[in-house]
Amino acid sequence: MTIRDTSATDQLLPQRSFAKKRGLWIGVAAVAVIGVTLAAPSAKRLFGADSSVQASRLALAQVKVAAMVRDVAGEGKVVAANSPTLYAGNPGTVTLKVQAGDAVKRGQVLMELHSPDLLARLNQERANADALKSEWLRAQADAHQQRAQATSGLETATIAHKTAQNDLQRQTQAYAAGATAGMQVDLARDSLARTEVALKQAKELLTLKEDALKFELAAKRQAWERQQLVVTDLQRQQDELSVRSPVDGQVGQLFVTDRMSVAKDAKLLTVIDLSALEVQMQVAESFARELQPGMTGEMTGSGQSWKGRVSSISPEVVNNEVAARLRFEGEQPEQLRQNQRLSVRVLLDRREQVLQLPRGAFVDEGGGRIAYVIQDGQAVRRQVRLGATSLSQVEVLEGLKPGETVVISGTEHFKGADRVTVSQ
Repeated sequence: MTIRDTSATDQLLPQRSFAKKRGLWIGVAAVAVIGVTLAAPSAKRLFGADSSVQASRLALAQVKVAAMVRDVAGEGKVVAANSPTLYAGNPGTVTLKVQAGDAVKRGQVLMELHSPDLLARLNQERANADALKSEWLRAQADAHQQRAQATSGLETATIAHKTAQNDLQRQTQAYAAGATAGMQVDLARDSLARTEVALKQAKELLTLKEDALKFELAAKRQAWERQQLVVTDLQRQQDELSVRSPVDGQVGQLFVTDRMSVAKDAKLLTVIDLSALEVQMQVAESFARELQPGMTGEMTGSGQSWKGRVSSISPEVVNNEVAARLRFEGEQPEQLRQNQRLSVRVLLDRREQVLQLPRGAFVDEGGGRIAYVIQDGQAVRRQVRLGATSLSQVEVLEGLKPGETVVISGTEHFKGADRVTVSQ
């Protein structure tokens, strides 16, 4: 059997000339040169940067000049500006007259406290006051009597003195006429001297008696008045056992139940004054430094908005927040209720023509001193100085120009490098 060879299918290939090969290599070299030339800028940026970060991982913003409104916003709740809490002035047993949520008027009795001990003490002190008043009245009667006796003694001494004067005058006339002896004149003169002494003592006695009686009566009266003060204070405590509403409003929370025994100074209930409502909001500590009473604000809820002003700011920081209250301007909305939630916005400041950027993570990450500016496809580290901040904007004081593009978020990927390539 004869095996066929491949001579029938073989084909003679023509040999390429040296000129053709040289032309091919020249073309390849030209293409390589053009590629290297086009890739040179990108390669220069790539090898000149410390690292490379994809643009999708960054947030960019442009520096611009515009009005800057600095405000603070948050959620607030409606609270009563006046919501007094009532306490027990004395221990006793509670009798409720109202329930939580009841509308009350100023002076209305909300509950009664029964204190037998206080009532017994009040009656005892009243009896003591009556006894002291009786002593004062008795002292007044004794004073009148003693004053009358002293006055009578003075009058008797005055009459005796006048009689002695008349007797001396008669004896003197009789002696001049030779009708009596000189001894009688001397006796009459001595008698007059004795009556003068008696008259002087009677006058001094009356004056001393008046002073003594005045002091005694004053002491009796002061003792009675002092006891009256004790009775008045106990009566006040007795009256306070009837717990009355200090304002027109609504009963809030009850801390006691009917027929419950309470101690002195125990918390009883709260009364909410619905005629004076405010909105309380929590403000971050960083913004609370700039918040001042009198700043304008806006409160919105249920499709409506109301103007207001900051009325008070708490001096205490709790959980890095400060409580602030806003008061409604004009008439108070009638449809608002206690603890109703509202959106609150307080205007801190408004500035015109401010160089600014949208607020981003770069404000906190770089401490407000570092920013990365996009230049020729690279993020270049630059020293900047930032100013006032709002919820959405930050003021640029130095280091940036209008129109420049800045990385406002994602700079943590740069790891502090001076120059980073931003790849698409």
